[in-house]
Amino acid sequence: MDFTKIDKNMKVETKIERDGLIFYDIDKAPVNIHGVFREGDRYVRMPRDFAESINDSIRWLNGHTSGGRIRFVTDSPYIALKLQIGGQSKFSFFSVTGIMGCDVFSGKRYYGTIIPPLDTTTEYENVVDIPDPCEREYTINMPIYSCVYKIYLGIKEGSTLKPAGDYKITKPIVFYGSSITQGGCAGRPGSTYPAQISRTLDCDFINLGFAGSAKGEEEVARYIATLDMTAFCYDYDHNANSLEEYKETHEKFFKIIRKANPELPIIMTTRPKKHLTDDEKERINVMMQTYQNAIAAGDKNVYYIKGCDLLEDSVAEVSLIENCHPNDCGFASMARVYSKKLKEILA
Repeated sequence: MDFTKIDKNMKVETKIERDGLIFYDIDKAPVNIHGVFREGDRYVRMPRDFAESINDSIRWLNGHTSGGRIRFVTDSPYIALKLQIGGQSKFSFFSVTGIMGCDVFSGKRYYGTIIPPLDTTTEYENVVDIPDPCEREYTINMPIYSCVYKIYLGIKEGSTLKPAGDYKITKPIVFYGSSITQGGCAGRPGSTYPAQISRTLDCDFINLGFAGSAKGEEEVARYIATLDMTAFCYDYDHNANSLEEYKETHEKFFKIIRKANPELPIIMTTRPKKHLTDDEKERINVMMQTYQNAIAAGDKNVYYIKGCDLLEDSVAEVSLIENCHPNDCGFASMARVYSKKLKEILA
């Protein structure tokens, strides 16, 4: 690559001390961006006009970059990032690395996290050293619960920088659901269950989890129905305000997706939790009724996973934070169960 042709990206100010460090604007660099796209001043998960038409909460959360990935090939001995961010959600039970950090993977191997400081509000930078540098593909998982306005990728001057190859499964698996789908409360962006599934199956994906705001709206279903997908997975019962609301929306949501995508594999599930209240058990029954009605209508590509089965017995009691959101252990269990089902379906 001729670095002199994009030298304005070299002028990024930094306090990172690494020999030969040079930065590139990812919007102009030879990298692949998945799961998000730039619209206006930030990256979003679906078109801003549409998100704003649903409600203010989805308008805001749409800018959170959960599921966003930067993929490239380099032989640099380190990978640095400088981010301009905002709109973070902060919780006492959710780590800063999950909310604002970025993970660095090559295939299934974890190399480190671009760790933000505790008091970050607008920008930060950090670096991950690569102990065994050679030319290989890397994936950077973007922040789960923060808006990202700009990202600069830093490597050693003279190193390879080129786009990564395609995923084995190029059409994305689309996930729709609550804060759990978005990634709360993963310790790192690469620990969310969709991100883990992506590494296991070597698949692209889109994360449409919206904390507290996935209500099974018909408008959202019609938008999702337009996406070119390999499979669709949905769970939003945590966000349905009542059992009656869940009953009112669940099958309608499914039918909108199915009408537009007659052969699409669809997996429905409920909240990951082992010990259920009566209301939570009834929500499983709502899901099962949607599933059974589809089967009775001749649907050959609809599947379900009961949420209580997403947490394997061996880890169930240490998988949740505040008895609701999974930790990394819980997300790993969810990813294993989902991946097994998806492998069976996609085979």
